[in-house]
Amino acid sequence: LNVAVRGIFADNIPLMAGEVLIDALPYFDQGYDDPGVRELAQALVEEETRRYRPTKNYLSYLPTPDYAAFETEVMKSEFERLEKRQPMELLSMKRYELPAPTSGQRNDIAAWTECVENSMAQLEHQGTRIENLELMSRYGSNAWKAHNNLLVKMVEKAQKELVSLRKQIQEINWQRKHGQMAAGNQLRELEASWVGLVSKNYEIERACLELEAEITQLRRQDQRVVRRDEDKENQPMEY
Repeated sequence: LNVAVRGIFADNIPLMAGEVLIDALPYFDQGYDDPGVRELAQALVEEETRRYRPTKNYLSYLPTPDYAAFETEVMKSEFERLEKRQPMELLSMKRYELPAPTSGQRNDIAAWTECVENSMAQLEHQGTRIENLELMSRYGSNAWKAHNNLLVKMVEKAQKELVSLRKQIQEINWQRKHGQMAAGNQLRELEASWVGLVSKNYEIERACLELEAEITQLRRQDQRVVRRDEDKENQPMEY
């Protein structure tokens, strides 16, 4: 009966273009866990999916995606290398080497100058690494503590947002439940009223049929009385 009442109201509710009328009341309706209900719903979904044919591109309002917008030159070269199936270049360790001049350059001042400059660059690089390690040993713990404090604050902020979102979800669910229970009670009252009106109409129809049968019977009796009187009038009188 609920389905019938909802169908009557759904037919009388004007809808805007593209608006969908949702007449399900999961907080009020019962029987979702009954045997066969889930299978029936799944069969209906599969049937509609099989018959559904999209008639337009729902992403037509969006611009054409540019997949190369965030590609750097290094990424482009790597993609080209992958397309050509070329092997990846190995990490060059030449900058960390200290090669001496070759045997043919033993007396070449330019070659020795290049070697000395390379040694000085390597020494400076190692010195910089040592300074970084000393700085890290002196200030690294405090930096990590500050970073951890920042992470803790981020976690606390995210947890507060999570609590707020859960509260909003709970509030929305409570409003849905309250609205659906109110609509369900109204449907129950309308259903009871509909049942009472249908029963009353049935009683009225039955009373009308009984009255019609009684009227028909009275007419027949009246016709028999009229015929009897006519027969008496047509009989010859005896003297």
